[in-house]
Amino acid sequence: MSDRLRVRVHQWGSGLDPAANRERLDAAASAGADLVVLPEAFARDFGEAGSDVSAFAEPLDGPFAREVSRAADAGGCAVVAGMFEVSDDAARPYNTLVVGGSARAAYRKIHLYDSFGYRESDRLTGGATEPVVVEVAGWQVGLMTCYDLRFPELARRLVDAGAEVLVVPSAWLPGDRKVEHWRTLLAARAIENTCFVVGAGQPEPRYVGHSAVLGPLGEVLAEADGAETTLEASLDRASLVAARRTNPSLANRRL
Repeated sequence: MSDRLRVRVHQWGSGLDPAANRERLDAAASAGADLVVLPEAFARDFGEAGSDVSAFAEPLDGPFAREVSRAADAGGCAVVAGMFEVSDDAARPYNTLVVGGSARAAYRKIHLYDSFGYRESDRLTGGATEPVVVEVAGWQVGLMTCYDLRFPELARRLVDAGAEVLVVPSAWLPGDRKVEHWRTLLAARAIENTCFVVGAGQPEPRYVGHSAVLGPLGEVLAEADGAETTLEASLDRASLVAARRTNPSLANRRL
């Protein structure tokens, strides 16, 4: 069990050319981090609102997932990145996070973005409601995607399943108070669960950016503005233990 988890967040925009997005994975997974997080839909952007993305869906052993694993293995880390995954409904793929390298997992987005005038469920299929937690360098990492952040029940289920870190790749769309929502919800999930939270967003102008890493008392360990950038942070297990001793809200629950 490692006392520290080195995290790198790439607030990088994905384009409409899947091959060009795959070419960036080697640089993303370069040495120096245990956990590398890329945004939602990094394999290929959503395109215009309401676009049919089914032609760009791949299996979990397809070109994008294979390249994630290859780059992560070369960099000696675990990489989390978003893709569209083929489902039983050919017209409505999954919105999936794939984890490759020193850890292997996949998480299919549960809560589809049927909000703020959008209808993600018209084009995508929601995943099973079971939480997904993966071990990275001795740390338990729970997976969420974008709109999932607005549902505290999922974060709590992940923590109840052992998660010490919540990773939230996103393509958070702009709008009135949307940046404030993103920042507030990241902090809330950290504080109420006394865990680390890593939010990795796609940048402006299409999305809001503002990727951030927060500590278990809501402290900001690293934060971006809207532009494309990279963040790094070191998560300390001692601060997690201390936070849960100071604020034992998980232990004090009455169910």
